[in-house]
Amino acid sequence: MPVCHRLIAIAVAVIWGVNFLAIHASLGSFPPFLLVAVRFTLLAIPTLLLVPRPQVPLRWLIGYGLGFGVAQFTFLYTGMAAGLPTGLASLVLQASGPFTLVLGAVLLSEKVRGVQWLGIAVAVLGMALVGWSRAQASSLIPFLLVLLGAVGWAFGNLSSRLAKPPNPLHLTMWMSVVVPLPMLALSLIFEGPAQIGAALAGSLTASAVPAWLGLLYTCVIGTVVGSGLWTWLLARHPAGVVAPFSMLVPVVGILTAAVVLGERPSWLELLGGAIVVSGVLIGAARRPAAVVTPQPAEVQPSGV
Repeated sequence: MPVCHRLIAIAVAVIWGVNFLAIHASLGSFPPFLLVAVRFTLLAIPTLLLVPRPQVPLRWLIGYGLGFGVAQFTFLYTGMAAGLPTGLASLVLQASGPFTLVLGAVLLSEKVRGVQWLGIAVAVLGMALVGWSRAQASSLIPFLLVLLGAVGWAFGNLSSRLAKPPNPLHLTMWMSVVVPLPMLALSLIFEGPAQIGAALAGSLTASAVPAWLGLLYTCVIGTVVGSGLWTWLLARHPAGVVAPFSMLVPVVGILTAAVVLGERPSWLELLGGAIVVSGVLIGAARRPAAVVTPQPAEVQPSGV
């Protein structure tokens, strides 16, 4: 990979790592379910007007939207709103990689190599250490919620893989069309009209400016720019070459949260995080050159 392409991959990791700060800012003014609905409505409107519908079976488009969009972000935003530190959330969400391998083996009968099972085992060990640390801090439930978000991302990956989109970025954008209505329904049920009305009224005040800036960053920079550049890289290099750069996302997330929000992960969380990243990298190890089969769907843009 040329140096300039490596720099682009690093830039995408920085964009996605900082995106967790943007989510944190938006959660200051919107309840989580409503925030997911607003975010994807802002993406869905220009998508319907400007982006051609991907030529994929409707069931996989809907499956991708429900897994990647609804499940992932419902649990991620709820876990962060419930108190999981922003930097730690960026790490826990990386469990989607091992989950994708396991679900692919169980549901699609995909072959998982021995080194990949080793990577899964290492990642599980790291997550167990992080979970233990969170339990000691009396905040295990937010950790488990974000872990469920990683499971949702994994199901979205499987739907994307089965869809086999000719243009993955178009599928990523059209996924946003699936999300708003289910999220509005969930918001009405669990957050209620009173909380929704108060949040929308408050969003028109000066104090909500950081929340709107966070939404703008998430939609334009995180999703359109970040996912667009990532897809561009995947079209030019094997997935196994591009994917490891995504491991910089939690590094950036944890560092920026420490600088901006003053978060300080415990030594056990840092150790667990390092083990998780190692496990994902082991699982992403490339096959011998003679049998390389790039599979971009395994490293779908997070656009978190």
